[in-house]
Amino acid sequence: MAASHIFKVLFVSQGKVYEIYARKVSHGGLFGFVEVEELVFGERSSVVVDPAEERIKAEFEGVKRSYLPLHSVLRIDEVRKQGVSKITALEGGANVAQFPVVLPGGADPGPRR
Repeated sequence: MAASHIFKVLFVSQGKVYEIYARKVSHGGLFGFVEVEELVFGERSSVVVDPAEERIKAEFEGVKRSYLPLHSVLRIDEVRKQGVSKITALEGGANVAQFPVVLPGGADPGPRR
């Protein structure tokens, strides 16, 4: 039997850092995007419910596949065990600027001097 792969994906969206776990991650069919499939969430085997994980689970409910822009992905790790999915505030957000990205076929930046 093949080993089960679990990937931890960290990405930024709307000023928050998302940490999700998935079974499949690839470069996908859309240029400039990372494709994330088969999201994995913790099993509800106990009485204690983590509200942070329930929030992210509700946000991705019904999602078969997500396409994350390359510039928003912070890190992708292959891990042995699944952790807790969560959303946290981006620390130092005032000091961080997004790297400018110009995609082929994009808008003309104007005349060069």
